[in-house]
Amino acid sequence: MLQVRDDDAAAFEELVSRYQVRLVSVFENMVGRRSMAEDLAQEVFLRIYRARKRYTAGSRFSTWLYRIAHNVASNARRSLARRKEVNVVASSDGEMSAQPLTHMVQEASGLMPTRQLDQVERAQIVRAAMESLNERQRMALLLSKFEGMSYEEIANSMELSVSAIKSLLSRARVNLKDILSPYIQEGLLSESIGESMEQAGDHQSDEGRERDHHGEV
Repeated sequence: MLQVRDDDAAAFEELVSRYQVRLVSVFENMVGRRSMAEDLAQEVFLRIYRARKRYTAGSRFSTWLYRIAHNVASNARRSLARRKEVNVVASSDGEMSAQPLTHMVQEASGLMPTRQLDQVERAQIVRAAMESLNERQRMALLLSKFEGMSYEEIANSMELSVSAIKSLLSRARVNLKDILSPYIQEGLLSESIGESMEQAGDHQSDEGRERDHHGEV
C-alpha cells in the first residue's frame, strides 16, 4: 500500500488482484447480490485510491480496507432498505426473520424429509442463516471466520470496542445455533456445519495472519 501511496500503478493493480475476490465474497454475503457485490468492491478500491495519500503504515492494511468496506456495505444496505428492495421482517433487536430458511429447507427436502441436503443446498441454507443475522453481527462474523481477523482488528475495522465485537460474535453464534439446530437434528444438515458456526470468532486463524502479511504492497 505504501507503493500505491507513491502512485505506483502496478502496485495498485496487485492490491486489487489480491483482495477483490475476498471483498466480493464479503459483500455478497452482506447484500445477497453478486453483481451488486462486485460494484461495491470496485467502490472500495476507488475510495482506497482516492485516499492513498492519507494512508499511514501504523496498522495492518486489511484493517483499513475493511473499515472502508464496512462503511460501503452499511450505505448499500440503507439504500436498499429505503428503496424497499430488501424485505426485512425484524425482531425487537433488529435481526431478520428466519422464516425464509424454513421454506427453503422444506422445499429442498420435499418428499424425502430424512435425506441430507447436497452441497449447493447446504450452502444456500447456511447463507440464509447468515442473512438472518443483523448487519453488525454478520460483518463481525465474516471478518472473524473468513478473514481470520482478531477481535482488535475487527473492532478497528468496524469502529467499535473489543468488548462490543466479542458480544456481537457471541450473539451471532447463539443465533446461528438456534436457527440451524432443528435441521441438524432432523439430519438435513451435518453436525460439522453447526460446530463450524459455533467456533466462528473463537480464534484468529494463522492463514488470515499470513495472508494479510503478504497483502502489504
